[in-house]
Amino acid sequence: MGVAAAAFLAAPLVLQGTSWAFVVRILALMGLYGLLALGVNLVLGYVGLLDLGFMAFYAIGAYTTALLSLRGVSFWLCLPASVLAAVAVRTLLGWPVLRLRGDYLSIVTLGFGEITRIALNNWDSLTNGPKGLSLLSSAAVPPLRLFGFGIRTNTHFFYLIYALLALGILVSARLNRSRIGRAWMALRDDELAARAMGINAPRLKNLAFGLSAGFAGVAGAIFARWENFVTPESFTFWESALLVAMVVLGGMGSLPGVLLGVALILGLPEVLRSDVFRWIGGAQAVNARYLVFGAILVAMAIFRPQGLWPRNVDRLSSGDE
Repeated sequence: MGVAAAAFLAAPLVLQGTSWAFVVRILALMGLYGLLALGVNLVLGYVGLLDLGFMAFYAIGAYTTALLSLRGVSFWLCLPASVLAAVAVRTLLGWPVLRLRGDYLSIVTLGFGEITRIALNNWDSLTNGPKGLSLLSSAAVPPLRLFGFGIRTNTHFFYLIYALLALGILVSARLNRSRIGRAWMALRDDELAARAMGINAPRLKNLAFGLSAGFAGVAGAIFARWENFVTPESFTFWESALLVAMVVLGGMGSLPGVLLGVALILGLPEVLRSDVFRWIGGAQAVNARYLVFGAILVAMAIFRPQGLWPRNVDRLSSGDE
């Protein structure tokens, strides 16, 4: 395990400057979506709340950093500001919407995600509308530095993203083992019984709802400085649906499962588009990659509904161990 981790971390240094440098960007993108998926897992895997508008809080984090950066604020101040903005909006949203359950909650969160995207698209005076905000064309944007070292390339962002992803995994694991985490899982498994045991369901649900936005705020802040450009079209419902698919495919509530789901859903289409798949099936096979990808997902939903790497308790109940 240690050798594999060391090889993974050394890969960007080997690949940069070669024709495979694009792999570094894909790996960094996986890390960014890993952060987002950890946030979705907090509400869907731990509490059982289906959220279809999570990208709205990713957008809030990204736009907060972009707007502050254009006013000369350092990234290291933009980062907590993005987290606070995303958490504050989500907590305020949580108090009324968490009275709903199941499909009704999913529809409301989906609607909030679309309202956010449309608002960003039409609020020209603040967000520049569909033209987006460019950080490259403004001299006011301070360079991103860490201990004097400039963070500019995909390789630099790879290490920044995976350092924050490791922190996110640590926070998620600690929450999972805490009293709060056990209360969340009690609510997910049987809310009526959990309430009867004295668990304050509204407060704990909103706590999970708000904390999950912190992951989106961090990811949004990095995205804004990595791309140096934000536009409403980067935060669509399709992206929220992909995040839910990553968590469900990997295994809800399972941290390694969530990361596996991210790697498969982001990495598999790239593998199917690669020269390896072209050699096997030719150009037509490459064009049919999304059909193959969709068929694999359907097969997984039928034959492995608990996910590829479910929680220990799910593996025991399904007889895998």
